[in-house]
Amino acid sequence: MFRALSLPHLDALLARAGLDEQDRLRARAVAEVLPFRTNSYVVDELIDWEAAPDDPMYRLVFPQPDMLPRADVDRIAGMLRGGASADRLRADVHDIRLRLNPHPSGQLDLNAPRLDDGEPVQGMQHKYAETLLFFPRQGQTCHAYCSYCFRWPQFVGEPDLRMASGDAEALRSYVATHPEITSVLITGGDPLIMSSAVLARYIEPLLEVPHLESVRIGTKALSYWPHRFLTDPDADDLLRLFERVVASGRNLALMGHYSHPRELEPTAAQRALRRVQDSGAVVRCQAPLIRGVNDRAEDWAVLWRRLVAQGAVPYYMFVERDTGPQDYFAVPLARAHALFREAYAQVSGLARTVRGPIMSATPGKVQVDGVAEVAGRRAFVLHYVQARDPELVGRPFFAAYDPDARWLTDLKPLPGDGPLPGLG
Repeated sequence: MFRALSLPHLDALLARAGLDEQDRLRARAVAEVLPFRTNSYVVDELIDWEAAPDDPMYRLVFPQPDMLPRADVDRIAGMLRGGASADRLRADVHDIRLRLNPHPSGQLDLNAPRLDDGEPVQGMQHKYAETLLFFPRQGQTCHAYCSYCFRWPQFVGEPDLRMASGDAEALRSYVATHPEITSVLITGGDPLIMSSAVLARYIEPLLEVPHLESVRIGTKALSYWPHRFLTDPDADDLLRLFERVVASGRNLALMGHYSHPRELEPTAAQRALRRVQDSGAVVRCQAPLIRGVNDRAEDWAVLWRRLVAQGAVPYYMFVERDTGPQDYFAVPLARAHALFREAYAQVSGLARTVRGPIMSATPGKVQVDGVAEVAGRRAFVLHYVQARDPELVGRPFFAAYDPDARWLTDLKPLPGDGPLPGLG
């Protein structure tokens, strides 16, 4: 049975990891700003407590005492120690959150679809012509939260920072009246936190739209709660829903978030993956490169090989996005590409479906292809895998090499070149 673990359980779990009283208070301060939630499966099956707090799976789900700027952590820790009022604590936490770029890449302004009268459509994102993202209201939580998660504003209880909709008819209508949309990504949070019946209320009307070719579900359930597909009361109903989508002639893709090879080790995780595949769904796998969690080439090579062996498709290695604790978790682009190359060289062609390192930035998804000599200068070679402006897709471009750059906006054009494509 699923058992969630949240803030009331945090101090005891931090003590289990060996943190002293001061570091436990500092981690608790971080958890006031960024969300914390895990569950008994993650704690009992995935974390090596003998290696904590340095264990990668521990770092993946638990707040670290220095994840945020020292001054902010000290301020919140002092308020917790001193018994500050809830209102004062809430105000200070809100101020810190707003400085963490809660909605990167123009999500609220540039990505929001609009009706003919200019009114924004709630709970949807339409950044690329072919793909619509939908955030079902009942799916805006997860079985456990990743400490790096760029969707953290969905989980902190601030309505102004949250994207969500409960209107299945608005979703169907918007897709039906936009023939350029061939794929819908149902995301969150985690849509598989919902019951199968609720999920079906969103998905089944989409199957009436003739131009829709694929349905995607972004999920961490395969890793954090594989029993969703095995022993949950409606596990069989969920798989029958998957079968109906496939029988309609659409591709159903579970976008599985696997961050570390250990997530594939438990028997339950392997059985869950097989059950999903037996329904006809395809499992495509992606995760960001995270310092202290999976920043070794061997981690990625083993992960991709295990995925292929179990019939899943390696898809993306992302770069940590420019939000939340990016300063703590980000890996410089130069090192990210070196790690990607080293891991890529260790796998067969079946795993080389993976693309990376990828920045999901304001103008689009940018892949770092390498470092080259251009007119006597070292330069990054990049291209857009996807873009708001379709003319940018697939065209290589260059940026001045910077060993410390971590994001597209850190990059500068080569001397004599104009602005970087998409940023001009």
